[in-house]
Amino acid sequence: MKSKNIFCLFTTVMMLLLNYNCEAQIPKNNSTLSSDAKIEVIQFHSEHRCMTCNKIEILTKEALKAYPNISFFLVNVDDKKNAKMAEQFEATGTALFLYNPKTGKKKDLTDFAFMNAKSKPEEFKKGLINEIKNFK
Repeated sequence: MKSKNIFCLFTTVMMLLLNYNCEAQIPKNNSTLSSDAKIEVIQFHSEHRCMTCNKIEILTKEALKAYPNISFFLVNVDDKKNAKMAEQFEATGTALFLYNPKTGKKKDLTDFAFMNAKSKPEEFKKGLINEIKNFK
């Protein structure tokens, strides 16, 4: 009888975990983004990264968890293989951009990122999502 109770408890816990995991993967904030959105978020950085640069990366990844259709790229501007891309975006160090590869449109969010990432992380994430929603 004891093993039956343990089995029931184990099964219940597993079902709850599976249900939670499935719900966690459904984007909750994509009401204004189409499922075929072609937006990329690109963060440029130099070889030696500061605390704010690292924080921008962490917060950007957190904000994008709800948007699996948006790609995030981390690009080292000191790496010669990235020289052409860094030149295209005029990035010489830490910079954050929204980019549409189909249209070539880009939006520089560097000032916004530096002003908010370290001191206002929640505002950074909300602001980034708002910028993405309004990026056409």
